[in-house]
Amino acid sequence: MSNTNLVQAYSRTEVMQHLEPHVEAVIEKFLKSIETNWQPADLLPDSRQGDFFDQVKELQERARELSYDFWAVLIGDTITEEALPTYESWLVSIDGLRKDEESPWMRWIRSWTAEENRHGDLLNKYLYLSGRVNMREMEVSTQYLIADGFDLQTAGDPYRSFVYTSFQELATNLSHGRVGALAKKADVADLSRICGIIAGDEMRHARAYQSFVSKIFEADPNEMMLAFEDMMRKKIVMPAHLLRETGVRIGKTFDHFANAAQRLGVYTTHDYIQILNRLLKEWDIENIGGLQDNGEQAREYLLALPARLTRIAERMKVPELEYEFSWIGTR
Repeated sequence: MSNTNLVQAYSRTEVMQHLEPHVEAVIEKFLKSIETNWQPADLLPDSRQGDFFDQVKELQERARELSYDFWAVLIGDTITEEALPTYESWLVSIDGLRKDEESPWMRWIRSWTAEENRHGDLLNKYLYLSGRVNMREMEVSTQYLIADGFDLQTAGDPYRSFVYTSFQELATNLSHGRVGALAKKADVADLSRICGIIAGDEMRHARAYQSFVSKIFEADPNEMMLAFEDMMRKKIVMPAHLLRETGVRIGKTFDHFANAAQRLGVYTTHDYIQILNRLLKEWDIENIGGLQDNGEQAREYLLALPARLTRIAERMKVPELEYEFSWIGTR
């Protein structure tokens, strides 16, 4: 069946079914064997060993010089990773995906979740061992984030959802990688390695989700272009955009977390633009064929968007307000 016929004859549900063989291939290509994959215990002091407490003391000594903003960003990243139940529930609820247990889509979601689950587990244990974090306050924020849920403005649509996941996995790759680079600069090699390994997972997952969108563009280019445009008009929000602390208005803690990330250069407005440019190139938006008039207009908007966002970013200033997080305490 030609791509043209597929566009004319098939709904989103049927396009998702059409992609199932590709999902099978993605599982094989972009996910790792559980038996050979890294686990959090591989990267942390082993509590069975006689020198465990010495190892923890050394870990704490190495971490002592890291800045307040660094800890704020690392904790915010950890909470984001630990809100995984929300993300899995959202993916499972996407319209058009065959929900039976052995469908390729459900196997992808479960396997992706299993890999991602290690990230929050590892970072949480590192923070606990570091002795620098009020773990109860952090855990309260994690529970709030899961309980509050989120609105990614995808409306259950698979096309919009996979634009979001493609963008977000690249953003988390960048964030974890930058935190790792800062840790390396501060001679905190164990944390640098942890963040680098997590960043590598995020890139593999980004490539998988980008491939889903590429296949949808082949099958249903006009609708996929409209979905991409719609998500970028709404703006891609971070999954922790409702982050809060005890007694703090919902979403307000996220603003302070994002400001700290901007000050450190971990994730900035220019990074948002860089990711958009990467996706425009990855999906070859300039050369996509089979578009209707509204699809052509959507393409024009998308291709012009990076320059427009750059002009806005050049006028923005990073807030210098040094907020005190309950997770860390006084500066």
